[in-house]
Amino acid sequence: MRLGPFTRHLALRAPGIAGAICFASLALSATSCGKKAEKTGTPEWDQAGVSLPAAVDVSKPPAAAAKPARATAPASPRPPAAAASATEGLRFIAYNVENWLTMDRFVNQKPLKSSPKPDSEKKAVIKLLVTNTPDLIGLCEIGETKDLAEIQQSLKAAGLDLPHSHYSGGSDPVRHLGLLSRFPITLPAKPAVIEYQMKGQTFAINRGILDASVQANGQAYRLLGVHLKSKREIEEADQEEMRIHEARLLRRHVDAILKTDAQARLIVFGDFNDTRPSKAFKTVTGNYNDPGYLTAIPFKDSRGEAWTHYWELHDIYSRFDFVAVTRALKPEVDFRASHIIEDPAWIDASDHRPLLAIFK
Repeated sequence: MRLGPFTRHLALRAPGIAGAICFASLALSATSCGKKAEKTGTPEWDQAGVSLPAAVDVSKPPAAAAKPARATAPASPRPPAAAASATEGLRFIAYNVENWLTMDRFVNQKPLKSSPKPDSEKKAVIKLLVTNTPDLIGLCEIGETKDLAEIQQSLKAAGLDLPHSHYSGGSDPVRHLGLLSRFPITLPAKPAVIEYQMKGQTFAINRGILDASVQANGQAYRLLGVHLKSKREIEEADQEEMRIHEARLLRRHVDAILKTDAQARLIVFGDFNDTRPSKAFKTVTGNYNDPGYLTAIPFKDSRGEAWTHYWELHDIYSRFDFVAVTRALKPEVDFRASHIIEDPAWIDASDHRPLLAIFK
């Protein structure tokens, strides 16, 4: 979702004010994280060790909501991006890059059919990522495999080589999940259950569950990525209940992993399209006293604010994006260094701010 000149100024100068009304307004809202109608019937999206093609055919998705033209965002303070080093540990960024795909758009006050993400937005995403030197990037709102390949190639051209990739999705034919890594990726078993029942109907988790493992600096990490059902209302079912069901499927997969290996070092990340007090989020993290509890890293920016998504239409700031870890991995989280990236270019890149988690 894009910002007009006034609201973009507000987004950078007074997020705390708008954030104060977030929860009251949220019940009336629907986010840009899911402007498309979700569909059922999950195809086989997971591809082990794919070699991403230079281009593939892209199906035309339905039209999206119009967006106002961009303006240059003023600078704002942020923690400096530290250079990657062998002693620093693992740097992981979780990021919803907002529709890096082909779709109908409204750019510079003009409607565009079947148009890719504008180049200015792409360049802002790439610059932001390169500046923060991640070893791993978990991505939401990727279109086709060619789109993930484009990000990978653009990063390399800018000096950040992440040669390994994984592309995954669910029943949504438009938006998918991606992982880029400096380390080789292996794919464990897929989630045993990806469908659920509501009022006699069968639904599949919209964007699936990305499940991939890496060996980094002598340590094993298993990453589970999600992009839960948007707050967009649909005729078939209640959007909040759908999100809760999807959260249960993710939690079921986490429990299955921990049943096999109680010391599994899991990183669960993504756009949850809901806030920390929500039933969906609490379903994923579990009960605090249980061995399988997931600790959400308490990301903040340099002003101590925790919002990760700005929805211009209703002037709402929300924390929808999370990275959570199992008890086995929690001692290795550098809580002090992990933060919300607030580079001035965030507002030109996406309607989300990325999270940088650092593991010792």
